Amino acid sequence: MLEQLLSDIRQCRLCEPELPLGANPVIQAHQDARLLIIGQAPGTRVHESSIPWNDPSGDRLRTWLQIDKPTFYDLRKIAIMPMGLCYPGKGHSGDLPPRKECAPKWHQAVLEQLPNIEMTLLIGQYAQNYYLNDKPKTLTETVRNWRQWAPEYIPMPHPSPRNTLWLKKNPWFEAEVVTYIREYVQQKI
Repeated sequence: MLEQLLSDIRQCRLCEPELPLGANPVIQAHQDARLLIIGQAPGTRVHESSIPWNDPSGDRLRTWLQIDKPTFYDLRKIAIMPMGLCYPGKGHSGDLPPRKECAPKWHQAVLEQLPNIEMTLLIGQYAQNYYLNDKPKTLTETVRNWRQWAPEYIPMPHPSPRNTLWLKKNPWFEAEVVTYIREYVQQKI
């Protein structure tokens, strides 16, 4: 059932006319996965390779998790489902927001096929706005209050190199949140 759903997702062309590089839905999932990563949307490198988090942001994310690429891409361990499954295009200060059609169309159906997920990393405001209730208005305050949703959901900033300044201003993130996630990963993944 999950395999057919993933096949349907990868063939989706719902918003293709709005996508500058065309549709190329990127997702990784298996019913045995215990960790789910929900980010924003694929960038151009991911669009070209069809490999999620195949860019500098993915390198930092793997460093945060203290795992290598083979473990990260083991779909029996880690599921990856962005808010927007295709590259949305370039905006003034980075990529455009994820397309709004994807999450309502696909997320619930995928989640129903992932019974073993114990922790979901919500990377960035789009994922946090979609999945978290009663959250503060800013990303910093949402991430600072991560214990409110743990261990089911862990709000995180995007690991983009563009967020290096945020990370320097908020050293508690790596000291507290990343440490907590690493402990889970070491025990369960």
